Amino acid sequence: MLPDTTSPLLRFGVIADPQYAPIEPNTRLDRHYARSLDKLGAAIATLNGEALDFVVTLGDVIDRDWENFDPVLEVYRTLRHDCLFLPGNHDFAVAADRLASVHAKLGMPAPYHDFVRNGVRLILTDGNEVSLFAPPLDDPRRGEAATRLAALTEAGAINAQTWNAGMSAAQTEWIRQRLALAEAAGEQAIVLGHYPLHPASDHNLWGAEEVSAMIAASPAAIGYFCGHNHAGNYGRLGDTHFVNFRGMVDTADENAFAIVAVHSDRIEITGFGREESRTLGL
Repeated sequence: MLPDTTSPLLRFGVIADPQYAPIEPNTRLDRHYARSLDKLGAAIATLNGEALDFVVTLGDVIDRDWENFDPVLEVYRTLRHDCLFLPGNHDFAVAADRLASVHAKLGMPAPYHDFVRNGVRLILTDGNEVSLFAPPLDDPRRGEAATRLAALTEAGAINAQTWNAGMSAAQTEWIRQRLALAEAAGEQAIVLGHYPLHPASDHNLWGAEEVSAMIAASPAAIGYFCGHNHAGNYGRLGDTHFVNFRGMVDTADENAFAIVAVHSDRIEITGFGREESRTLGL
């Protein structure tokens, strides 16, 4: 019997970088932080009218300051679907005594984790793990981040930026193991993160080349989805599609979000507002 290619195995919403704050726009970057509550409400109204398995936000729920989580999470509470988050760099622009509470504030069971829905494994990663901003002030990962950034700067890497970050060896090994589980179970796998991995850009995760190659080497890995680079991007390594979704916070009036439908033979991305629609063959 031929596989059913009309009904998706999985259908979910994607939001990237609302980056809410009640502050004046950054006109140079065309980011309108205070407008994100209205954009988010409009996106949720659309997503609530769709049959979805869940909605995931790929980081930067806020731009800064702990008190801004509550207004934006209040809007998210109007979502009728399961609501998943992973944090971005801006979500850690809070007081030092709040840093260890960000994942719990977003309702995350762990900084990185996975689950299987309808034969598709979703692997949520923590690109902020080794950084100059996310670990507590006395955490040795801050020193590791400074060392890694210095080495990247010395090598002239375009992603040698303080607003980027990296993963530990333990986390990358965990991703490898989860992909191996997906392979053994005959599952498709989608890896989710905040930082781009491919193609090369100044927004990429530190160590992006190694992590993207590891993901693409798995026959189970059909996609890696991320935010962070608000302009959006797309690339392919082997049979794995790397999709960088556009930032909701950008522009005064245009929204940006998407619905992803995973079929046995393709990924269909329906973009809204500035987000591009794509059909990606598997």
